[in-house]
Amino acid sequence: MPFARPDHISDLDTLPRMPPWVTSVRSETLEDVAFLSGAALSHLHLVLGREDVPHALMRDRLTLRATEACVTFSGRPDRVRELRDLLHLLRPGDLPGPAGEIYLSWRRATERAVSVKALGRALPTFEPGQIATWLNTGQGTPVPRAATVLETVLREAPRADVPALVLAEASLAQSLRWKHVVPLLAPGLKRADLRKQGDDLRLACHRAVVASAVETTRLAADLTRRAEHVKAVAPKLRAKGAGAAVEMFLTHDAVAAAELPLPPRAARRLCDRLVDLGAVRELTGRDTFRLYGV
Repeated sequence: MPFARPDHISDLDTLPRMPPWVTSVRSETLEDVAFLSGAALSHLHLVLGREDVPHALMRDRLTLRATEACVTFSGRPDRVRELRDLLHLLRPGDLPGPAGEIYLSWRRATERAVSVKALGRALPTFEPGQIATWLNTGQGTPVPRAATVLETVLREAPRADVPALVLAEASLAQSLRWKHVVPLLAPGLKRADLRKQGDDLRLACHRAVVASAVETTRLAADLTRRAEHVKAVAPKLRAKGAGAAVEMFLTHDAVAAAELPLPPRAARRLCDRLVDLGAVRELTGRDTFRLYGV
C-alpha cells in the first residue's frame, strides 16, 4: 500500500513547542517586539523543517486564513465556509467573484515555489518587472524587509491590499530561505495596520508574525497528528485509486468527492468510509455538495 503506518505518531508532544515566554511577555517597544518575532520565526523554522509536517496541507489551510483576512479587509461578508464553496463548487466558465479572485490569488502564490513567475501568475494585473522591483525594495532582517515591501506597494498602488500582502509574504519567505510562501502577515494584521507607515507598520508586522507563528505552530502539530492518522487507516481502503485520493486529502484544505480520481459512487463511498474511520471530517453540514478535509 502507498501509505504505511510510521514508527511513531506525531502529536503535540513530538513537535517542538513554542517557548511560553514568546507569548507571555508584554512588550511595547519596537526592539522588544522585534526580538520576540525573531524568536517566534526561529522556532517556526524548526517546525517547518520537520518532514512529518504535511506542508502542502498546512499552507493550503493558511492560504484560506489569509484569504478570509483579506476578504474581511475589503468589507465583504464571505467567511471560511463561503470561501470553500467559491473555490470547490465553481464550474468551468463561471466567474469566481471578488472574494473568489482573492482566494485564487493566494492559492497561486502559495502552491508553487516562490519566484517572480509564480507571483506573476498570482497577480496577473502587474508586470513581472514591477513585481521583481517591489520584491527587491526591502532590506535588512526578514520582518522589516517585508514591512518595507508592504509599505512601498501600498504607496504606489493604494488599493492593492492583496498584492501588497502577497508580495510582503513572498519577501518574508525569501528572507527566511523558505521555498514557499507561508502566510503569516495577512492573518495577523488588522485592516488599520495597512495604513500605517515606518516604525508603526514594522511594529504591527512584528506583532502579526508573533501571533501567526504561534498559531501556525499549533496548526502544524494538529495537522501532523491528523495526517498520521490518515496514513494509518489508508491500508484499510480497498478502492482502486484510493492512494491517490488520500494524497489529495493530505495536500488540500478541502476536497469534494467529485474532485477525487474515482468514479462518482466510489468517491462518495470512500469519503463516507474515511469519515467513519475518523480520518477526515465533513466540513459543510450539508446533505449535498459536501466538502471533506483532514
